[in-house]
Amino acid sequence: MHTHGFTTSVTQSILFQPVYQIAVHPYIGSNPISVPRSRGRVAAMNRLPSLFLSHGAPTLPIDPSLPSAEFGVLSAQLPRPEAVLMLSAHWGTAQPVASTSTAPETIHDFYGFPRQLYEIQYPAPGAPDVARRAAALLGESGILASAQPHGLDHGAWVPMLLMFPEADIPVAQLSIQPHMDAAHHFRVGRALRSLQDDGVMVIGSGQITHNLRAADFSARPEDADPRVAEFTDWFEEKLAAHDIDALLDYRRQAPHAALMHPTDEHLLPVFAALGAADDDYSLAIQSLGTYQRSLAMTNYVFGTA
Repeated sequence: MHTHGFTTSVTQSILFQPVYQIAVHPYIGSNPISVPRSRGRVAAMNRLPSLFLSHGAPTLPIDPSLPSAEFGVLSAQLPRPEAVLMLSAHWGTAQPVASTSTAPETIHDFYGFPRQLYEIQYPAPGAPDVARRAAALLGESGILASAQPHGLDHGAWVPMLLMFPEADIPVAQLSIQPHMDAAHHFRVGRALRSLQDDGVMVIGSGQITHNLRAADFSARPEDADPRVAEFTDWFEEKLAAHDIDALLDYRRQAPHAALMHPTDEHLLPVFAALGAADDDYSLAIQSLGTYQRSLAMTNYVFGTA
C-alpha cells in the first residue's frame, strides 16, 4: 500500500520508536507530530499494553484491497499474551457482561456478505477464569457486572483472526454499554488494569471514525473526507498529550464529532483500552488509511512508559 510517499513499511516503522509519533494519515496528507516520551513513574515491568483496533468491515479477512495483513505486522511487534479480554462495539448490554464460554461460538452477526465469510470459524478457547475475574474487578470498583456464556462477534473474532491466526490464545469478551458515556468506559478499563500484570491483554475493538451513512462504497482511498483527518488529528494529539479530560469530552470538543460518530458505540472501546493503560502510557499509532470516504482504519497501542 502506497500513501502519498509513505509506503506501508514506513507507516509500520513508527510503531515503537522512542518518541510518540503521530503518523501521517494516509491519503489525506496531514503533518507528522512528535511528542517527547513521558518521564513519569515506571509501570509494572511485566504489564502488557492495551490496544484499540479499528476492525473495519466484516470483509477485512477476505478482501485483498483492505489492510488485513497489517494486523499481523502489529501483533508480531507485541508481547504474546496468555489471554485476551476483548471489548467489541458489537456486543452491548445494559451492564457489563463477561463471557465465560469455554469454546466461544464464532458469531456471524452481519448480512448480505459473500458466502465464504460465513464459513470462517475462529476456534480459539475461551477464558472463563479471566471473565469471572473481570466481573469481580468491576464489582470491586463499584460497577455492577455479571458473567455468562457468549460467543465472539465479528468485532472480536475478525481482529483476533488477523492477529493470532492459530487461534491458540484464550479469549473472553466483555460487553460495552452503548447508552453510557466515555467516562464510564474509561472507569471500566481502569478497573481491569491489573489483568495486564498477569498476562491478559485488554483490547478494545471499534472504529476511530464510523458513519456508515456518510460512507461511499465506490470511493477511492484518495477521496477521503478531509474532516476525517481533522477528527483523528485532534484525537491523536490529545492521546499524545495524555489529555484524558478532553478525550472524555470529545463530543463537545472534537471537530466534527457528531459526523464522525452519529452514535458512540464504535468509539467507546478506545476509552476502555485507555483506562486499562498505565497513567504514563507510551503511545504507538498504526495508521492504515481511510476507506469508503469516511471510515478511518487506525490502531493504537498504549504501552508502559
